[in-house]
Amino acid sequence: MTLKIDFCSYDAALYACKHWHYSKVIPASKLVKIGAWEDDRFIGVIIFSRGASSNISKPYGMSSTEVIELTRVALREHETPVTQILAKAISLLKQTSPGLKLIVSYADIRQGHIGVIYQASNWIYEGKTVPACYYIINGVRKHGRSVGAFYKTSSIDWLRKNVDPNAHIVYDLGKHKYLMPLDKKTRKRIVLLSKPYPKQE
Repeated sequence: MTLKIDFCSYDAALYACKHWHYSKVIPASKLVKIGAWEDDRFIGVIIFSRGASSNISKPYGMSSTEVIELTRVALREHETPVTQILAKAISLLKQTSPGLKLIVSYADIRQGHIGVIYQASNWIYEGKTVPACYYIINGVRKHGRSVGAFYKTSSIDWLRKNVDPNAHIVYDLGKHKYLMPLDKKTRKRIVLLSKPYPKQE
């Protein structure tokens, strides 16, 4: 069985996200889309992006061009270990983006994820994020920042009066945050943030 890792089209990435990722959606920001094939059979995509937060690089004293987020691992049934697919995707990313120093990724606690892939790949665990605020508007879950940007207000009373009388706020459980330094100098700094890996309850 031969594994091939290479850049793929937006349509291929969209198909993989819709069919093989729990979110069923592709990220909206600028994307780096890396596809995976086994014996020329498309098995999915690894997607990197600038992420949902514009401040993703600030905690590490880096510029926005030095930090990227791993936002999707969308794979169908396959033979190659996910850790191997991810490692090859990161290798391709490093080759084509030499200025990158750090990858950030999250495991969604709400989905029961603890980051098994990252633990098996020796990522650094930074800890849990602060629970985020979400709005349910017309049955759709929207991040608080997106609501504020779109409606120019985050007032639940205004939203109930003007958009959806049943709008309400929910909070997630936070996410597990993992870091992958891309060079020795960065690793030496980032490893100081390391905490014990979370375990499945």
